[in-house]
Amino acid sequence: MEFLLLFLGFIILVFSGRYLVRGSVDLAAYLKVSKLVIGVTIVSIGTSAPEMFVSSLASFKGHPEVALGNVIGSNIANIALVLAFTAIIFPIPVRRNSVKIDAPVMLLISAILLVFMLDFNIGRGEGVFFVVALITYVVFVVVHSRRNDNVGDQVHVDKMPLYQVLLLIAVSIAGLAFGSDLLVDNASKIALRLGVSERVIAITLIAFGTSLPELATSVVAAFRKEMDISIGNIIGSNIFNILAVLGVSSLIKPIPVSEKFVSVDIYWMLAVAVLLFVFILPFKGGKLTRIKAFILFSSYCVYLYFLFK
Repeated sequence: MEFLLLFLGFIILVFSGRYLVRGSVDLAAYLKVSKLVIGVTIVSIGTSAPEMFVSSLASFKGHPEVALGNVIGSNIANIALVLAFTAIIFPIPVRRNSVKIDAPVMLLISAILLVFMLDFNIGRGEGVFFVVALITYVVFVVVHSRRNDNVGDQVHVDKMPLYQVLLLIAVSIAGLAFGSDLLVDNASKIALRLGVSERVIAITLIAFGTSLPELATSVVAAFRKEMDISIGNIIGSNIFNILAVLGVSSLIKPIPVSEKFVSVDIYWMLAVAVLLFVFILPFKGGKLTRIKAFILFSSYCVYLYFLFK
């Protein structure tokens, strides 16, 4: 029964996250917001919404290993599973100039997270730092991109009536909250039944489930040959996972960090981030080939092997 409810939680999260993005894009169209602002904020936040709700609720309910493991596991899976799988389908050329900013930022905040974890606690002070860094990052990217992109490029979509947009957003947020509750409660029960730690369940099962929006977005983008979306979406999502998800979660309740997170998992997260950084050099004209993607995917398999060994 727990597995069925867990699966139901995943499904609710995926659809709620999807429709939250749809409703938010329509709302942005009513507000005459540019595509740039939508891409940097709404889409990234929307695809990270499952992680946000799951980790925040886990932190509030006293499951710190789920809160932290979800973020670290999602960041590893986003690169070594989602992006690798996408590049195996279609090699991904690197064209976006913004990757020059986003990729180093992802590495920097990943390293900062490691430093914050060394005292085995992510407190409210660190949460404030992450939230302020998130706001600074969004403002910087929007301002920087407006200097180089078409500022008048506003989003044009077939909008729903405004009341339907607001209702869709409200229902989507409620769905995220309900799906997260199902996921956290039943994942904990499954971990207890299988005799494994909540950390392992969070890093694998929960992280994969909350990464499904990124997987869907990247694979669809690959089939449509919109390759820039794949790398940009993954890097942006990883940044938001640390700054927004852990920032908000640790503000709700400080997150105690177990020894395995510090000695093992955070270094795997950093390693796959560095590997991706090297693979997409140069930032313009580079390419994430099938061979590079296979190396990334192999690293994920090795990580899972040692995780369950």
